[in-house]
Amino acid sequence: MDIRGFMKRHRIASAVAAPATLGVAVAVAATFAITSSPDSKQADPALKASVTECHDMVTISVAGRNDSPQQGTTKMLVDANGNELPAALSDDYQSHWVDPVVNAPGGSVDSNSYWAVYVSYPANLNSYEDAVNTGVANTEQVMRDISAACPNTKYAIVGYSEGADVTRRVAMDIGHQSAGADGKYGIVDPGNVAGVVILADSGRTAGEGPFPGAKDPSHPDNFDQSYQTGKDVAGGQGALPDHSGDFGALNGRIASFCSDGDLTCAAPKNISLLQLAINVGRQINADQMQSDGLTPTTGMDVAVVLGKIAGNAFADIAHDPGWWSSKETFLDVLLKVSQPGYKPNQDNPTPVAADSIQAETMSPLAYLPQKVFNEVVGLITTNQNTIPVLLNDPYNLTLGPNGTGHHFDYWRDSNPDNGKPLTSADYAAAWLTELAKEAQAGQLNPKTLTSTATTAPNVLAAAPQSLTSGTTTPATGSTTPAAGTTTPATTTPVTTTATPPTTTVTSDAATPATTTPPVTTTPPVTTTTVPVTTTPPVTTTTPPTTTPTH
Repeated sequence: MDIRGFMKRHRIASAVAAPATLGVAVAVAATFAITSSPDSKQADPALKASVTECHDMVTISVAGRNDSPQQGTTKMLVDANGNELPAALSDDYQSHWVDPVVNAPGGSVDSNSYWAVYVSYPANLNSYEDAVNTGVANTEQVMRDISAACPNTKYAIVGYSEGADVTRRVAMDIGHQSAGADGKYGIVDPGNVAGVVILADSGRTAGEGPFPGAKDPSHPDNFDQSYQTGKDVAGGQGALPDHSGDFGALNGRIASFCSDGDLTCAAPKNISLLQLAINVGRQINADQMQSDGLTPTTGMDVAVVLGKIAGNAFADIAHDPGWWSSKETFLDVLLKVSQPGYKPNQDNPTPVAADSIQAETMSPLAYLPQKVFNEVVGLITTNQNTIPVLLNDPYNLTLGPNGTGHHFDYWRDSNPDNGKPLTSADYAAAWLTELAKEAQAGQLNPKTLTSTATTAPNVLAAAPQSLTSGTTTPATGSTTPAAGTTTPATTTPVTTTATPPTTTVTSDAATPATTTPPVTTTPPVTTTTVPVTTTPPVTTTTPPTTTPTH
């Protein structure tokens, strides 16, 4: 299919700014948010859970696009004064993509020991950046309120797709806090955050492994079960490099999963025009652009953003007296100023001025030939992979119909033959379950978070491979944002549990099987006198039939 046909197929304008890149802006922006939960429990104003009900561990969950509890349709949490918070219990809101991870500990600890809550945020692309910023603010507010009422509670944070970006930014905020004079933190004590799971990490650094900052690259510092025996790491980097970076005090307690081919977290290098388009897409109403195409309204939206970027670019050059003699190209400047968080003229706040024309004032003309040459060379060298990505249809590569896109791999990426017995979602569920057990037993030290988990080669050897079903279901739900959508394949991983109750999640797909392999491992020598038996249960249920917006 040629580029024009691709753009027409997905109803994305191809005649604004750079014709090839703006369409990709909307397509790639859409990959940050695929998930839509077809149903959730209706609100019952008489029944609301309060943060004053303390638990040993709470998992804060942030799901993807169109997959968020909303006031008026879901029972919401309330604070200590009875005011509604932007969050709901996982008992009252279901995300079939994220539920298998965050609800996994429920059957392994006491019912009053563990909570999983979903943060409410816009979860749309009316303005991607505004939605994510709201998600960050709401997540931190919920954690502050829980911590104020229950200072001993431990936390995990889990995010997928658009919610993964929210989770990364929250984890970075928490990890880089400084305690006040009273020893308290603005959000929560980083020592009380036991683990963070990011599924499709758009801020991932090029070549970064799944456990940033961990002493052993095969597992987090507080969980001894290896994710995989090989050293395979997804290529490329996250599509939002302006939000990359380490996690400060949380380094070693992060699981950042990325599937090779998922352009949200594994975008190739040297796609500068596509990166520019992504930056534009984060600031326009991509939902409306995708559904309506180019209209006077969407065209004005794009024009305003492009005008702001152009103005910032020229201002940045004007405030830099050495720009003409530098190697920085105009495309470099555009990439810098197009980032949503760009602050104009931070490096050179005062323009260079002269009362009369001096030789230095005329110098740009002398540099012009070299500057033009650098622009041409830079455009070519920084876009070596742009055409190959376009020809491979980036939308379908990431969000292929019937679940074939790599953005859905995290529930089916086990590979026992190559030393990876669990899917990414399975592994995350096992880790959270172990953390919840330790929190209930009082073994999560908020200062050191020393692992009490045992090395579990037998558990890995016994773990079943997740099975993939090829079921395809037509999109008929009322949540379908646009006509002509398809649904990803239903994946049905086998469930392994260490504690019998069978977990059943309401879904349109098949109910997963449950098995109970008894595995007991010998705990390593520790300073504690309590022996620990580790059997990380993995409860994985069928993801929902989803309606990605094309």
